[in-house]
Amino acid sequence: MVAVTSGMLVVFALVAVTMLLFVTEVAPPDVTAIGVIVALVVLEPWTQVDLQTGLSGFSSAATITILSMYALSEGVRRTGAIRLLGSAISRFTNGNENRLLGAVVGLTGPIAGIVNNTPVVAVFIPMVSDLADQAQVSPSKLLIPLSYASMLGGTLTLIGTATNLVASEAYAATTGNPPFSMFVFTPLGALVFVVGSVYLLVVAPRLLPERIEPGNRTANYGVEPFLARVLVTSRSPLVGAPVKEVADDTHRDLNANILDVLRGGEHFIATDSDREVAARDILTVRGDPATIRQFCDLADLRFLPRASVTDAELDNPERVALVELVVPRESGLVGDTIGGARLRERYDATVLAVRRRGGDLVREHFQDIELSVGDSLLLQTTEETAQYLRDSGDFVVTSEVSERVMEQNGSLSPTTGRAFGIVAAVIALAALGIVPIAIAALGGVAAMVSTGCLSTSDAYDAVSWNVIFLLAGVIPLGRALQLTGGVGLIADALGVVTPLLPAIAVIGAFYLLTGLLANVITPVASVVLILPVAIDTALRLGADPFGFAIAVTFGGSTAFMTPIGYQTNLMVYGPGGYRFTDYLRVGAPLQLLLTVVTSVGITLLWGI
Repeated sequence: MVAVTSGMLVVFALVAVTMLLFVTEVAPPDVTAIGVIVALVVLEPWTQVDLQTGLSGFSSAATITILSMYALSEGVRRTGAIRLLGSAISRFTNGNENRLLGAVVGLTGPIAGIVNNTPVVAVFIPMVSDLADQAQVSPSKLLIPLSYASMLGGTLTLIGTATNLVASEAYAATTGNPPFSMFVFTPLGALVFVVGSVYLLVVAPRLLPERIEPGNRTANYGVEPFLARVLVTSRSPLVGAPVKEVADDTHRDLNANILDVLRGGEHFIATDSDREVAARDILTVRGDPATIRQFCDLADLRFLPRASVTDAELDNPERVALVELVVPRESGLVGDTIGGARLRERYDATVLAVRRRGGDLVREHFQDIELSVGDSLLLQTTEETAQYLRDSGDFVVTSEVSERVMEQNGSLSPTTGRAFGIVAAVIALAALGIVPIAIAALGGVAAMVSTGCLSTSDAYDAVSWNVIFLLAGVIPLGRALQLTGGVGLIADALGVVTPLLPAIAVIGAFYLLTGLLANVITPVASVVLILPVAIDTALRLGADPFGFAIAVTFGGSTAFMTPIGYQTNLMVYGPGGYRFTDYLRVGAPLQLLLTVVTSVGITLLWGI
């Protein structure tokens, strides 16, 4: 029996505090991870983590590979190839819900096996939302399956998810064996993907509610009572005044927004116009109903009570776009207020409503709302801004009512052949063992930039730096558990129970434990903490540690039960109008099903 030392207690305390901070999100996970590095090195007499070990997460092959794969995935995304699939899916499904669901699951998974699944889902969300509208299907029926399919697809190859890469390096460091090869997961990943896909196609539709009505986001956000159309009379003092100036004054003085102006057959955004107000113009105004009435009285405007304002009225085929956004983890605006973000001034964008991550809708007094990860915003802006927002890292554009925006992005980039050729070369070099995966991926990034597929700034912007810093913090934390003997102590405690169970049941238990942890902390952190324990347990049982390592790896990649466990789950949370319980209702049976499938698959494929 391993004796408990003060060093173990200190590291266990750090693990407990870290997990608590991850769950509560008192501080962003990457900030917590940086704090972990500092604490480990400062407490070196107990943690045994010196400066070099504390900073080893930054130089880890897994960290370098993940960083490079973000850039490579961005190069592929910019080709437009994934978005071009939207028109092909539309033709194939022809408005049929079952075909649409099948196409979403069948395409997302294999693509996510090669391209990092987070940008794949970011591109697919607006496409799937628009196709759902066309088919008159609730997006709620499709978006959780989209996220889950991308997670299942991530188990197909070594580069499918960051979790796989971290597990590969942790396995090599713990056992002294070579890291996982490129396609070592593929047989089991294919089995898991097929079984999971059948579940998503047959069972999930019966469990998923229709939280969002198709085709009308103004109704889904409850915005319609706060929108009105008013007519500018010939007596109005606004006649002859610059439209932008009127919009600014109305926003400042009344906390109401003039969204756009209809003038005959023309339709233009107020904050983006250099024209003057003319008699007979029709203004779309957002604000409290009483404030809109006050504005009409002050400016001698005629309220048009029968002019309802819906998606079709707010959007038009010229330059105006109705856009839905989600705030991702890596957004620089997290913690900032909507007023502080100055969306109106910076983007000519007017916020119409906000759906908080908890599901609450806010439709007025936005200025002091603090942006949180997972919040969704509905706003009206120009098509140019919609394009800019899509390319920025502050928001993920999850739907665009303007079909022209989609059409403009429906053609392939001239760099398509080069980008796909570079990714294929990276995979081939790593799969054949010619060079390590980290070197192949770094070379791929250099080739992307050199051949014009990406600019240097594009490559840097594509990286989710919060994930990189998270990795840099949790890797030395796992190392501290090993150095202090904490891993052995946990394995000893498990050793009381595990000899009483068959090895396949122990593998299943580690898969399920890792998955449950990944649902409340990050998948990467759960794998780093559990994998050494699983390997130590396997060695004590006289079993092959490889199968245990694979079980932990797959468990970390399948965090289905909460929206916070995996980035893609969080990305579809707002656009699908989901509640926390929706993930539990659909994800828990899938998690249990794959516990059995993965355990049996490992036993049949590799033995234990």
